[in-house]
Amino acid sequence: MLVLSLYRQLVIEQQNQVDKHLAAEMQRYQQLALTVNRRSFAAQIRAADPKTALIAWRNSVDMVGALTFLPENMPQLPETKDFPIFTGGPDKLHILTGGLVITRYGPVLIATRTDQLATLIEKFINAAFWAVAFTLGLTLALGYIFSKAILRRLVEYNRLSEQIEAGHYETRLPVSESQDEFDMLARQFNLVLDTLELNLRAVRGVTDNIAHDLRTPLSHLRIGIELLSQKPASELADATAELLEELDHCLGTFDAMLSLTRIEEGQQTLDLQPVSLQQICQDLFEMAEVIAESRDQMLNISLEDDVYVNGDKYLLFQALFNLVDNAIKYSPDGATISIKQQGKHIQISDNGPGIIDEDKERVFDRLVRLDPSRHYKGTGLGLSMVKAILSRHKATISLHDNHPGLLVSIHFK
Repeated sequence: MLVLSLYRQLVIEQQNQVDKHLAAEMQRYQQLALTVNRRSFAAQIRAADPKTALIAWRNSVDMVGALTFLPENMPQLPETKDFPIFTGGPDKLHILTGGLVITRYGPVLIATRTDQLATLIEKFINAAFWAVAFTLGLTLALGYIFSKAILRRLVEYNRLSEQIEAGHYETRLPVSESQDEFDMLARQFNLVLDTLELNLRAVRGVTDNIAHDLRTPLSHLRIGIELLSQKPASELADATAELLEELDHCLGTFDAMLSLTRIEEGQQTLDLQPVSLQQICQDLFEMAEVIAESRDQMLNISLEDDVYVNGDKYLLFQALFNLVDNAIKYSPDGATISIKQQGKHIQISDNGPGIIDEDKERVFDRLVRLDPSRHYKGTGLGLSMVKAILSRHKATISLHDNHPGLLVSIHFK
């Protein structure tokens, strides 16, 4: 399309040049006829350079100029007509374009050669052909090289994908310095692999924690069941109760995990209603005060600017009570625990041992317990449950140092 457009432009431009040249010569000889006599006019025609323009005039007796006769049916300029002439040179046939000009001494033929235009167009077509052929060849060569490079990268990606499929989740797709579309895809795929590997590690960690937490109670159950037959009838009731307590602990772990999954996945329907944050904090204080007093701890409460949030009152109370219960459980005797509510912001603080910065996010993972000795009974799902419940209520939770102790900050949107 570009070559065709250039070709048409070239033809139009050449035609315009011919028309302008003939028009200039026409004006010249018309003016010449008005200013000189017949003899001088004939002399000017004889002296005309045929390379510039071919001029022919029929005098009363003979032809004057470059031709021996005037071609038939020649139009008047600016209308033109092509006609051939024969010469004695190497190029015997010339093609001219011209027309007649009416002067006071009669019609004058003015023409110019246009066969050079055909030669020029032929050269242009040849040049355009080779240019197109070169461009096409270069495009095919570059396309082949580019396609081989793409195919090589696709083969590499396919090989690495097979490694990932085989279980080598640490495998990553290479990212080059070109930062092209393949690199963007590889970078995004690597992020997915990072998340997958992290999730797999979390699953393995949860599995290990479940095995660690349940191995002891299940072992106790097995030993207890084996010893039941050896116990006298008077001790059977107490032994059975101990076994049931161990069994309830195991079942409680699984029930807590199922409840956590249902809350995180949105499968548990919330009983939504307007909940007063001041009232829920007051209920929390009354419930936990007895527990704190049993350990000689001081439980304080501060309430300001009551607000209502749309939520499940039972689940919110469960989450907040878990935080206060942890503060009481892990703080020493005589410690001070505070509940502070101000608008949509709730803080629960203590002056216990606190949590180091490296563990402040990890404690929200499933079955994570910072007490390696398992001195305190629990499932390790409490804070996971708290975060899941607050997330369902579009609330955020963060842990901070209380210097000393821990400060839990909750904000409802």
